[in-house]
Amino acid sequence: MRYIGGVLSATPPTVTGPTDGEGGSASGIWSLETQSQYAGASGWPLPAISRALLSWGYNPYGQLGDGTTTNRSSPVQIGAITTWAFSASGNTCSYGIKKDGTLWAWGSNSQGQLGVGNTTNYSSPVQVGALTTWSKVAGGYYHALAIKTDGTLWAWGYNNYGGLGNGNTTSYSSPIQIGSLTTWRDVSAGYNSTFGLTTSNALWAWGQNYLGMLGISQPLQNYSSPMQVGTLTNWLFVTADYQATSAIKTNGTMWGWGGGYTGSTGLNNATNYSSPVQVGSLTTWLKLAGGYNTRHAIKSDGTLWAWGLNTSGELGTSTTTSYSSPVQIGGQTYWSEVTAGYNSGFASDTSNRLWAWGVNNFGQLGVGNTTNYSSPLQVGSQVYWDVLPRQPMARHITAITNRST
Repeated sequence: MRYIGGVLSATPPTVTGPTDGEGGSASGIWSLETQSQYAGASGWPLPAISRALLSWGYNPYGQLGDGTTTNRSSPVQIGAITTWAFSASGNTCSYGIKKDGTLWAWGSNSQGQLGVGNTTNYSSPVQVGALTTWSKVAGGYYHALAIKTDGTLWAWGYNNYGGLGNGNTTSYSSPIQIGSLTTWRDVSAGYNSTFGLTTSNALWAWGQNYLGMLGISQPLQNYSSPMQVGTLTNWLFVTADYQATSAIKTNGTMWGWGGGYTGSTGLNNATNYSSPVQVGSLTTWLKLAGGYNTRHAIKSDGTLWAWGLNTSGELGTSTTTSYSSPVQIGGQTYWSEVTAGYNSGFASDTSNRLWAWGVNNFGQLGVGNTTNYSSPLQVGSQVYWDVLPRQPMARHITAITNRST
């Protein structure tokens, strides 16, 4: 304990935080008792964490958000704002949520996928409406979805296959509510399909279904409203790509379904499945990322795995051999987060270093060049990567650091 000059008071000061990674604070006169309580429970007050948004890669529509349409092969900070809490990428656009609950979008907007009420492209972030209640956002190929803090689900953009989930096939350039449920906790957008998870861990799907990618068995027709995938309520995470879907259950098992010809279902064959099928028998799967015909996942032991198409090294296995079942990337056991893009992969380790591999023709790996890499390469020397985006269709990345550059 430390003695801070002055009178030792028996009246404890007001102590708050830290919460959500922020530093705590205290007011009043410190007493030895209160110092001990605070240090034991939360630690000494820390400076507030600064979360900056960095982007790099393909940028013809302004999807990097730096006010240009120039491709970047190294990370560039987007503006001076350091209050970003969540980010996601669509095919050629990006989304971000600030800590104040506001939603922002930028990039291509030909189908109204930015949600700002028009079809104008923007090369810098523009606010989606005026609400301050957004908590999560997901970008698909030409549509997007977001969840509010009240548990409601909203969607906008291209809707010819019912991927918005509002019961029709009309496209919208502003957010519209999907149903009346207030229990949505997560959402994932694929090419023209969408998946949502509720707080009860039920899995729902809607949109395009010609290869069975929705997982609702027969008939193989499109659905413009959410349909429950089976009756189980033990789904933890779901991700979709161009033609297939993968998910992890709360018991640590992995499941795949949809189009199988690229091997991204992980089922060791090229068969299409219209209902979820378990991938192997392991119960140690922890995190999952879906790219364009690829999958990357982390197990509870910190190992990193991949499967699917690999013609350009996008699996990160040091080869260009495709795999239809999970294969380990290296022998490291320090992986903590993973995401994937259009033929590229990204993962952060327990030291908060960021690594990238795969196709790099637009500089989307962020390593300062346009050379493809078939095994993980560190992105710069920055060791404060905090939030990786969901970006299954993107050739660019928008990631959040917990310090500005």
